[in-house]
Amino acid sequence: MSDIGIDAVKLDGSGPVYDQIRRAIRDLVLNGMWPPGTSVPPEHALMERLGASRMTVHRALVQLAREGLITRRRRSGTIVASPPASHAMLDILSIPDEVRRLGQDYAFEILARRDGRPSAELAARFALKRSDPVAHLVTLHRSGGKPHVLEERVIHLATVPAAGEERFETTPPGDWLLQNSLWSQAEHAISAIAAGEREAELLAIGRGDPCLLVERRTWNQDRPVTAVRLLYPGGRHRFIGRFGPYGAV
Repeated sequence: MSDIGIDAVKLDGSGPVYDQIRRAIRDLVLNGMWPPGTSVPPEHALMERLGASRMTVHRALVQLAREGLITRRRRSGTIVASPPASHAMLDILSIPDEVRRLGQDYAFEILARRDGRPSAELAARFALKRSDPVAHLVTLHRSGGKPHVLEERVIHLATVPAAGEERFETTPPGDWLLQNSLWSQAEHAISAIAAGEREAELLAIGRGDPCLLVERRTWNQDRPVTAVRLLYPGGRHRFIGRFGPYGAV
């Protein structure tokens, strides 16, 4: 971590010092200034920079580790954690992992891609601003050689500019985003729809057959990251979520 990196840790003067440190580092992670894999300054450097005690700094780092934002390793130091690829119904899904958990071989194909400002139709479908540059991708995921899910996705290039140069030759867009971007909020909806002619052809089902549509949008702070529509053949899939009074378990 360079001096520029540690200089970015600034306290806001509100509340306990340990919580100010926690928020300062959290915001650097969530806004992308410290991407996954970045080395977090050691405790003694943070103590000197912020004029805080070792116990105060340690408490802040322990809390950040509990939140999953950093990973603490005794010998190699502390780094910014990679976002987890989770699979519960209300979490972000890794489709390759989803397929492999079924004991099937996974494959994907990018059917179409267009980068630039969205058309009126695309903007309406994904609640986009016409001025926002996006990468628009249509991807077919296969399980055991058969169609598994049809994905339509937009990636906001102002938030994730690296996506503009990525060809997605070896990693599908959703998993690439899990590995290379951060999200802090998500909106998730599941509905039942009938397959249209083109969708039915790609999914190898009949026109009008029932499908499960999973729609999701994610943001990093107030900046949109991606919006996706995942269309699953209804007769082949079900989603299960286990939760308690305080959320998923």
